[in-house]
Amino acid sequence: MEKTVKDIEKGQDLIRIELSEFKGNQYVGVRIYYMDDRGDWKPTRKGLTLVPEVMVQVRDAINEALGELE
Repeated sequence: MEKTVKDIEKGQDLIRIELSEFKGNQYVGVRIYYMDDRGDWKPTRKGLTLVPEVMVQVRDAINEALGELE
């Protein structure tokens, strides 16, 4: 299974949130993509791919950080 959940524009790049599976384990990925010379989106090495339980902790930490900015 590989599914794009959301693409977010970031200047000329794209932040892509994906669901994937590898060896029976599910993952949530957040990766930066760039457009190549042919107009195709290609992944960079910049990003995270984590099991859902760890991604929940990352989400909670981001929400906490955003709460402190308000």
